[in-house]
Amino acid sequence: MKAAIIVEAGQPPVYGDFDDFGNFGDFQEPPSALAPGKSLIRVKASSISHVTRSRASGQHYSADMTSDFIPGIDGTGVDENNQRVYFLLPDKPYGAMAEWCIVDKTHCVALPDSLDDAVAAALAIPGMSSWAALMERAGMQAGETVLINGATGASGRLAIQIAKHLGAKKVIATGRNTAVFDDLQLLGADVTINLNQDKDALEQAFKQEFQQGIDIVLDYLWGPSAELLLIAAAKASPDGLPVRFVQIGSVGGADINLPGAVLRSSALQLMGSGIGSVPFPKLFKAIKSVLSAAPLAGFKIAITPMPLADVSQAWRIDRADSRIVLLP
Repeated sequence: MKAAIIVEAGQPPVYGDFDDFGNFGDFQEPPSALAPGKSLIRVKASSISHVTRSRASGQHYSADMTSDFIPGIDGTGVDENNQRVYFLLPDKPYGAMAEWCIVDKTHCVALPDSLDDAVAAALAIPGMSSWAALMERAGMQAGETVLINGATGASGRLAIQIAKHLGAKKVIATGRNTAVFDDLQLLGADVTINLNQDKDALEQAFKQEFQQGIDIVLDYLWGPSAELLLIAAAKASPDGLPVRFVQIGSVGGADINLPGAVLRSSALQLMGSGIGSVPFPKLFKAIKSVLSAAPLAGFKIAITPMPLADVSQAWRIDRADSRIVLLP
């Protein structure tokens, strides 16, 4: 079986025959006789998501590293009944970046006929991040205003579309890549804020929006911009009006300096959303909701399809605006 194999943590996977690599014990090809409740999936597409990269390197908080393994936590494929499915969390060591993998049947969901395999593989994880954050953590209601901090990447762009689909009255998008702000507005952003401004100007821009009313913040960045957002929310939000601040990613920095008075003097609700903070069944429910809604809602995500054989090259490409999808 051809697969992408991680042979050294922190290094790109290599492409080869699964049984040419050791340390898998009795694992060779996926067995033809499956345990009850398991499906044998012929993989059609698997996306290189941020969580896939960080888990493969052992840096993600949910990672469980073993020596030599196949990366990929999800993908699309065909099960033993020739049903097109999306699948999540294959049984170790059969990650999604292989010709075949074994998956619990409860971790599979049928794909809409009109949804392309590669697009579905790219949509699922980033779509889940915003859908679960909005619905499971923030308890979003139609008619609310949502600010998305870090909206120029693939996840943030999808978050704009999902927030609008779920009934957001107004979506505010922040980012540094101002060249794509027109694109963000076409996707549904009502206001864009340039994060390249100096600190005082940026805080003032944030305060102006909070004074008009923001119900939910989805934060993909953390770091300095999140720190300013929290301070601005405390200073400018109407007295007693809670702002639900949902932390999702930290590409802008791992830490912030948050004065305790920010929380004492405001009705801020600070929470995270991800593996551990949202139970797995609810995360999977969010993925099913995204995939079900995608054809009618017309969710858009840029993808770069590449052969699985080029996984080492693909792994080194880090494009914020597009998802690389590997095709066995």
